[in-house]
Amino acid sequence: MIHMLRAMLAMALAIAMSGALAQDASQSIAMLDCTLIDDNAAYNDAEINRIQSERLTMVSGALRDDLRERALFRVADNAKAGDLIASLQRTQDMNACNGCELRVAKQLDASRVGVCWVQKISNLILNMNLRVEDAGTGAMLFQRSVDIRGNTDLSWRRGAKALVDLLASDPAATR
Repeated sequence: MIHMLRAMLAMALAIAMSGALAQDASQSIAMLDCTLIDDNAAYNDAEINRIQSERLTMVSGALRDDLRERALFRVADNAKAGDLIASLQRTQDMNACNGCELRVAKQLDASRVGVCWVQKISNLILNMNLRVEDAGTGAMLFQRSVDIRGNTDLSWRRGAKALVDLLASDPAATR
């Protein structure tokens, strides 16, 4: 009985160690906060702007959490590049800044950088986009868009999950 328990313990330890090694071998990613392109921004009031800002924060966190939970990447802590990110955000949109995202990834010592943006065409039609680039070369490894119908927390969460599903199905983008 003791030998069986030792064997089971050894097997459990081997499995745990192989999982830890696989996690350590994965690529790291600096996942930037999602940005919003709102085609109707001129018509928004303060409440709509607040809700949209909260949704951007929510979906940014959901993307990071999903990438981490699925072990697709080791997700970098953006706080370590907070000053650089804030400086860049004051002058440009992070989803179209001609390589500024690579500076953030390098500061965070990440091998990949994820850029997300949501384009709101109306309260009924939105699309969510995710691009993953190699931090060293700037080469685009993955870019997909999903359409969202309805401007709700649930639809935004579903959009983020769909993007990570697409990324997970593309092993070339996560190696």
